[in-house]
Amino acid sequence: MASFVMSTGWVGETFVSPGWTVKNGVRPIRRSWTHMSAVPRNANLSKLQAGYLFPEIGRRRKAYLADHPEAKIISLGVGDTTQPIPGHIVEGLRFGANKLGTQEGYTGYGDGNGELELREKIADRLYNGNVSADEVFVSDGAKCDIGRIQVMFGSDVTVAVQDPSYPVYVDTSVMHGQTGLWNAERQQFDGIVYMKCDPSTNFFPELESLPRTDVIFFCSPNNPTGAAATRDQLQELVNFATKNGSIIVYDAAYAPFIRSSEVPKSIFEIPGARKVAMECNSFSKYAGFTGVRLGWVVCPSELTYADGTPVKNDFSRIMATCFNGASNIAQFGGMACLDDTGLSEIEKLMDYYLGNAKRLRDTMVSLGFTVHGGQDAPYIWVEFPGRKSWDVFSEILEKTQIVTIPGAGFGPGGEGFLRLSAFAPREACEEACERMRKFYGS
Repeated sequence: MASFVMSTGWVGETFVSPGWTVKNGVRPIRRSWTHMSAVPRNANLSKLQAGYLFPEIGRRRKAYLADHPEAKIISLGVGDTTQPIPGHIVEGLRFGANKLGTQEGYTGYGDGNGELELREKIADRLYNGNVSADEVFVSDGAKCDIGRIQVMFGSDVTVAVQDPSYPVYVDTSVMHGQTGLWNAERQQFDGIVYMKCDPSTNFFPELESLPRTDVIFFCSPNNPTGAAATRDQLQELVNFATKNGSIIVYDAAYAPFIRSSEVPKSIFEIPGARKVAMECNSFSKYAGFTGVRLGWVVCPSELTYADGTPVKNDFSRIMATCFNGASNIAQFGGMACLDDTGLSEIEKLMDYYLGNAKRLRDTMVSLGFTVHGGQDAPYIWVEFPGRKSWDVFSEILEKTQIVTIPGAGFGPGGEGFLRLSAFAPREACEEACERMRKFYGS
């Protein structure tokens, strides 16, 4: 048998073609091979340092269960809802699905920006008329919207993110070529402005010490810290963006958890925000739509680029090109969310999760930990000074069979912290509190 090595187009083991012959007339036997195209890889993706945080948490959980199949894992990790969608809202989904089964009710493609009735309800019920229906773009969720917003901004903008922050802001900035390379010494990407948000700054950036950027990503109530910016703080942010000619991308996905009167539920409650901000939001946490997928972006008509072009026009173009509209069934569910009955059901759901947050917060405080969040947000941010957060994650998983999220996964500013999620069922939350008391209280 003879074998041949291709000089281009193949990597790995020696390739032997079933179509080739050798001089003795015996056709070679094909071995395994790996085909390699001539297409260069997107260099920006090669900058990313690891897999996305939450799948990595899932991988470690599975690995632990493989070694300890008897373990009864409690997840205080990924912020996925666990309670059933409330009844009135389910009826809205059912109504939308049933319509599709009738000749007179069937619809195919809808308005790519969302059904007008839903956009009007969002503007009226959630923004008290501070925005108009034509400024609302209905989508399949805030995370997807961040990606589309990044497509709109392109690679030539500079960005600032809270540190720590939800990974999607940094990762999409890297993917779209807005950053330099990974700086191993600082554990940050060059070219991104990381806005320090920790206990020393009261979880709000010291804006006047920061350089100007084109885009500022800001999440409040914050994931992961649970901090919620006050009205005065958001006014400071709007003033900063106005002075610098920046655009704020405001992530308000956790707005329904807000209970403090001094904490706005929307950036558009702040004077001047319509000229400098766009806002993402989602029904995922409002109504347990993490699997249903329904969200929206508000892009005010006054928000423009440096050449005067309305940002809304470009975002509409991106949506028309990259998206075919949210599910018509999901949108009927969204309309039910915003009825009086639906809003009442959502309040009860938020109270349930905030009740979990209080239990977790009170437990960790009673054990002597310094704890943040858990009052206007479903996340508890626990300090572990001098500890590596991945080490704490592993220790808690090993000793208590509780899955948490290491703070370092949200950026260098998260090192030494652990995030606990209040989205577990009540019984699991109470059991987790008991396990924590046994482990840390002994």
